[in-house]
Amino acid sequence: MFRSQGRRLTFLPADGMRVLARGYISIYERDGLYQFYTQEMAPDGQGALYQAFCQLKERLQKEGLFAPEHKRGIPYLPRRVGVVTSQTGAAWHDIMKVIRRRFPEMPVVLAPSAVQGQDAPEEICAALQALNDRQDIDVIIMGRGGGSLEELWSFNTEAVARAIFCSMIPVVSAVGHETDYTIADLVADLRAPTPSAAAEMVVPRRDELEAKLQQYLDRINLSFCQKLQAAREDISSHSVRNLGALLSRTAYINKQKVGHYSSHLIKRTRLIEEQNSREIQALTGKLEALSPLQVLERGYSMCLDAQSKELIQDSSKVQVGDQVSVILQKGRLDCDVRGTKEETDWSSSKN
Repeated sequence: MFRSQGRRLTFLPADGMRVLARGYISIYERDGLYQFYTQEMAPDGQGALYQAFCQLKERLQKEGLFAPEHKRGIPYLPRRVGVVTSQTGAAWHDIMKVIRRRFPEMPVVLAPSAVQGQDAPEEICAALQALNDRQDIDVIIMGRGGGSLEELWSFNTEAVARAIFCSMIPVVSAVGHETDYTIADLVADLRAPTPSAAAEMVVPRRDELEAKLQQYLDRINLSFCQKLQAAREDISSHSVRNLGALLSRTAYINKQKVGHYSSHLIKRTRLIEEQNSREIQALTGKLEALSPLQVLERGYSMCLDAQSKELIQDSSKVQVGDQVSVILQKGRLDCDVRGTKEETDWSSSKN
């Protein structure tokens, strides 16, 4: 049996096991041997199927697919229910009958699939994936009616088990009757004994929800009325005198708070004023040091053009006959230029 066919086996063949094989006979020319090429293989008899069931169960259990920590809770009131089963089977009609009786407006989406036969495992996996691709499904019911081990075998395959385990939506398994157990039941988040029971587990009764909601509303109204009555009694129990004392006490506390805040504000204002005063004095000192008046006080003077009032710093900018103004510490001199020199004779000025 080649590897490509061996991958489709639903059980692990062992020495001495009785099996049913389908294939073809061919001759190996090199050795002149007849060989039987197996294309399909299945256990022969109920005992062999159960053995295959036990083998897969043990292997998946070791991998942790049945572990309780992987089980997810079923929503109390789902937005929409997904169902994986045969559209023509009794399970689909039983599920819809129960849901319509318990909650007529509950939306239900059917992902039709074969539930027995060679193609059933692949269709079940595809249906689960189709429901997972939607964004409005909160829970999935997967199952079928009762039958023999061979008829339920699609729900004992590894592919279906892993599809249930990988589902992002909680899955309720409802395969067969109450006494039937499959691998799908062990992997699912919740097992229901029958498809009808699964519908009852997933969908609550609307009349019970309405009754419970009314109870909550009644309790809220009663609690509100009681609190309102207690408040009225508390107000009426206070006399005008007690109310005046309460107001006086409140006013005294608020007056103390205002006084505290006022004192803090005054201190803060004074601190800011002192800080600003120091900064102004420092800036004033810097300004006075840079003032031209300080230069004049040390005996220097400034020469300005009499007409443009521009400061003259270079003798070449003045010609003989021009009028200039000489600014002193006290007063001003209006002068006519009689001559200019490009260099300053500091030695003669000292003499």
